[in-house]
Amino acid sequence: MIEVRELSKQYGDVTAVDSLSFRAETGQIMGFLGPNGAGKTTTMRMLTCYLPPTSGTASIDGFDIGEDSLEVRRRIGYLPEQPPLYLDMTVEAYLGFVARIKGVPSARLRSSLDDTMQKTGVTHVARTVIGHLSKGYKQRVGLAQALVHSPSVLILDEPTVGLDPKQIIDIRETIKSLRGEHTIILSTHILPEVAMTCQKVVIINNGRIVGEGSPESLTAQLKEGEILRAQIAGPKEAVQALLASVPGVLDVQHEDAAAGGIFLVTTAPGQDVRDPLAKAVINNGYGLRELRSMDMSLEDIFLRLTNEERVEA
Repeated sequence: MIEVRELSKQYGDVTAVDSLSFRAETGQIMGFLGPNGAGKTTTMRMLTCYLPPTSGTASIDGFDIGEDSLEVRRRIGYLPEQPPLYLDMTVEAYLGFVARIKGVPSARLRSSLDDTMQKTGVTHVARTVIGHLSKGYKQRVGLAQALVHSPSVLILDEPTVGLDPKQIIDIRETIKSLRGEHTIILSTHILPEVAMTCQKVVIINNGRIVGEGSPESLTAQLKEGEILRAQIAGPKEAVQALLASVPGVLDVQHEDAAAGGIFLVTTAPGQDVRDPLAKAVINNGYGLRELRSMDMSLEDIFLRLTNEERVEA
């Protein structure tokens, strides 16, 4: 388990991280999101004891990052954005070297290497020099070095950055397979990856938390009424005015004129306007080709939270 309490980091007059508090439960994958410069990497460096906090603290499995940093390090596997690889070593030799540094007993070394390489899909390149591997396989080796000592907590900073779509899917599935065995903090800019992988999301901006919860709960918190997508054949201005006149409609936006206009209709909370809206369109002789509710995506949530925070700041 990871527990962060009022964690802050200042560089002179600049506050990089401002009183963060959150929890990641045992076995949970938590997505850690924010725009560039939000404080994500600084937070992860503090959690992994690479950087001391200015104030506040955090604990890993009950061990304080300030008072018990050696115990914390034993329990963490860390994959920074640039994996710490020795390119002139083979995969197996490198992982063996890392395992010994991290205190894996000699009696368990062979089994730990075999199990880690199998989990991360690098067994068949065990005797390949790391410098000869593709970027995707280098990233797998980076994940393997974080796993080789069987840590209870994994902290992964942009583990799929720079990978092609197939490599992203492969790494994502590997991370998902580790759920339950490890508590994982996953920092990424690929929002669909978070929606498909994480049970909890923490969104930060300007060093502060601006959203926290499951993707579903964040959607429920932010959803102001329903957004309907309507495809209607008819004059743009007349149709837009007609839709806006339906009771319960708050706003109508015209999106696309191709193949009949696309209109995004925002409704008041608790108002179901689909039947009266469809009736109004048909009674006025316009063609109703589509009418459906639109779900708010994690990208919508992210943009709304971070944009609102910039405006308030």
